Amino acid sequence: MKTFQTLAFAAVLVASSAFAQQYPTHPVTLMVPFAPGPTDTVARVIAQSMAKPLGQSIVVENRPSAGGILAPELVKNAKPDGYTILIHHIGMATTPALYRQLRFNPVTDFEYIGLINDVPMTLLGRQNLPPNDFKELLEYIKKNKDKVSLANAGIGAASHLCGMLFMSAIQTDLLTVPYKGTGPAMNDLLGGQVDLLCDQTTNTTSQIKGGKVKVYGVTTKARVPSLKEVKTLDEQGLKGFEVSIWHGLYAPKGTPKPAIDKLVAALQEGLKDPQVKQRFADLGATTMPPEKGTPAALQAMVKSEMEKWTPLIKKAGVYAD
Repeated sequence: MKTFQTLAFAAVLVASSAFAQQYPTHPVTLMVPFAPGPTDTVARVIAQSMAKPLGQSIVVENRPSAGGILAPELVKNAKPDGYTILIHHIGMATTPALYRQLRFNPVTDFEYIGLINDVPMTLLGRQNLPPNDFKELLEYIKKNKDKVSLANAGIGAASHLCGMLFMSAIQTDLLTVPYKGTGPAMNDLLGGQVDLLCDQTTNTTSQIKGGKVKVYGVTTKARVPSLKEVKTLDEQGLKGFEVSIWHGLYAPKGTPKPAIDKLVAALQEGLKDPQVKQRFADLGATTMPPEKGTPAALQAMVKSEMEKWTPLIKKAGVYAD
C-alpha cells in the first residue's frame, strides 16, 4: 500500500513539474467585469506588461453586467488551468453585502494572485452646474437637495460606492441615477443631463484637464500628483472622507500552484515596469509595489475592505436582486 502511495505521489510531482515547465502554452484570457472604462484601462495596461515575462499574450475580454457580477461567476466556473483569470476592483469585497443571491463567494471560490494599483476618485459636476467650488456645492445641495442628481455606473460600481459614501458623509440623500456602465454615466454628465458623478481618475483625468467638467475634489487624504491643483475633499472640510479603488487579479479555485506562481511572478515584473508606473501615474493612479503583487496582500485587502464596507452598505439598505 505504501509503495502504491509513494508511486502515486511521485506521479503527481512529475505531472506538476511538467505543467510548471510548459505553462503557459497558449494565450491567457483576462476577464473584465465591466464595459470599456476605468477597470478595462487598468486591465489592458497590466495585461500588456505581464505578457512578456509570462511568455504568452493575455487577451482582455469584457463581460459587462449589472454590478460586475457576471465575469466573476464565469471565472469561478472556468477550467482551473491558469488560462482564465479575472481582474476586479473593490467590488469583490462589496458584492456579498449588495447581492442577496450571489452565485460566487469572493473568499472561497478563487485563487488570489495579487494587487495591481490604487485609484483615487474625483467628485465631478456638469460644466454648467452653478457651484464653482466644494463649499458652494454644499450650499447648493442644501438648497436643492430634492433636485440634485448623482449618477453612477450601476449598483456595486465604484461610482456607486463613492456616491453612497459621499451622501453618508454630508448626511443628505440625493436623486441617484444608475447607468449600465461608466461610459453612459459620463456621457450624460458631459451632456448636462445629470449634475454629479464620483468616479475613478482613470476615467476622469482627461475630462478634468480638458475643462469639460467641474471638479470639486479628490477623495484621498493627499492630493493626486497628476491633478495637484485639485484639493481633497478632506482639506475642504469633509474630514475623514477617503475612498480609493484598488484592482486585483484572481483565478478559479483549484488552479495549479505552478500556474499561480508564474502569474504572480509576471504581475510583479509588470509592477516594476517604468512604463506601467508612468501610465498609471498619468491617470492619477498609484502602482502597487511588487511586494503587494501577492496572494497574501490581495487576500488581506479583500478582508479589510469587506469589514469596512459591509456595515455601511447594510446601514444604507442598498440591495440588488
